[in-house]
Amino acid sequence: MPDARLRLAPSPTGFLHLGNLRTAIFGYLTAKQLRGHFILRIEDTDNKRRVQGAEDSLIKVLAQLGIKFDEGPHIGGGYGPYVQTERLDIYQHYAQKLIDSGKAYYCFCSQERLEKLRADQTASHLPPRYDRACRRLSAKEIAQRLAAGEKYVIRQKMPTKGEITVIDALRGAITFAASDLDDQVLMKSNGIPTYQLASVIDDHLMEISHVTRGAEWLPSFPKNILLYQAFGWTPPEFIHLPLILNKDGGKLSKRQGDVFVEQFLDKGYLPLALINFCVLLGWHPQGDQEIFTSWTDLISQFDYRKINSSPAIFDLDKLNFLNGYHLRQLPTEQLAELLIPYLTENQALTTEKFKKEFNFSLKIAKLYQERLKNLNEIGELSRNLYLDQLNYDPALLVWKKSTPAATIEALKTVINFLKNYPQADWETAKLQTATMDFLQKNNLSNGDHLWPWRVALSGLAASPSPFELADILGQTVTIKRLRRALQSMQV
Repeated sequence: MPDARLRLAPSPTGFLHLGNLRTAIFGYLTAKQLRGHFILRIEDTDNKRRVQGAEDSLIKVLAQLGIKFDEGPHIGGGYGPYVQTERLDIYQHYAQKLIDSGKAYYCFCSQERLEKLRADQTASHLPPRYDRACRRLSAKEIAQRLAAGEKYVIRQKMPTKGEITVIDALRGAITFAASDLDDQVLMKSNGIPTYQLASVIDDHLMEISHVTRGAEWLPSFPKNILLYQAFGWTPPEFIHLPLILNKDGGKLSKRQGDVFVEQFLDKGYLPLALINFCVLLGWHPQGDQEIFTSWTDLISQFDYRKINSSPAIFDLDKLNFLNGYHLRQLPTEQLAELLIPYLTENQALTTEKFKKEFNFSLKIAKLYQERLKNLNEIGELSRNLYLDQLNYDPALLVWKKSTPAATIEALKTVINFLKNYPQADWETAKLQTATMDFLQKNNLSNGDHLWPWRVALSGLAASPSPFELADILGQTVTIKRLRRALQSMQV
């Protein structure tokens, strides 16, 4: 199907919402699976909500995630302009065609009248809806009011009886009562189109074949289809993606935590992990596969007809699991590079230091790669490696099967052992082998000696092994920390 054309049509109102990323992913995968084109269109007609620089930020973030557009405001194409405020004359032209064909009408009602109408309807427990007062104006009265320069909006003329049946790719036929539909505004009094009018005109003129959008747009779906019919156009195939809910079943909201893609990227979630996570919010491949390691893998398996219509649940634990998996697949050298800004940010150390002493960052990467859920965690996990003096309860040094007196003797033994240990062999594997041989030959308890050694280096009840910590800290710092631990026990 070479003629497949899909689009992402965001508003430049700030950061990229996770739900919008999911829409972009499903649109991109559908376009590529059908060997079609994926288009970026900026819907910027809501000037009050526009954020300066949001468009450039959006393009940058999507590129970082591997989503490539075939057409758009940043690369051009044969169906432009790709920014709605550059298409205002087009919308005016088609709005006038609807007026001329009797499919839309001028509405001169003031804002005060509309607010009073809504208040009266609410007080009477009626659904707030325009009463179609201007729909009954004569041609003569309309001409007079236009000549007088009265402000107006253009409204869509909806059927007043019967039913409208629309087809969604995931849900099949959906029927709406015409009496429930409002005569929606298509063109505002400032000459700016509403989303409903602009998106229909743009999708038709840009020859969009499939529209992916959230299920929250289902109530306006019949209005869209009636607008296509009013123009005499064939609508694209609509794919209303399932809602994304939080674990409590409510709407995913920024008040409850991170919902913007930039926030997750800043915290050290990998682009591939975010893609992997979002694609599972409403779609599940055949079989039990949940890990995807490339766009190629996803495109080969994706089928938009297998998207679920029931709501998807945002599960942060699932995202952490997927991100942890993808972090573990990285070459350790690449992970070390990625960790540098998080190490410098959390430890007030310079990026130059870590680049100069890359081996140090590499050791940290090796030490924590199996434990990380996101890159930002490295600051807290490795914090104690940088402190001059650790602050912990000396009682933590005592292994659960040991005593303070035995712990003091164990620390002395470890210090003496490490003082005489050859610096040339000071690395994890050799340290571990030599230590275990030493303990076994001298019939010494592993727990009595390894537990306080590890706590003395980390200051924590749970941490990497003493051999890994000693490797990173080096011989001098290791012995220094062990001596401080011994002093704390002898006070």
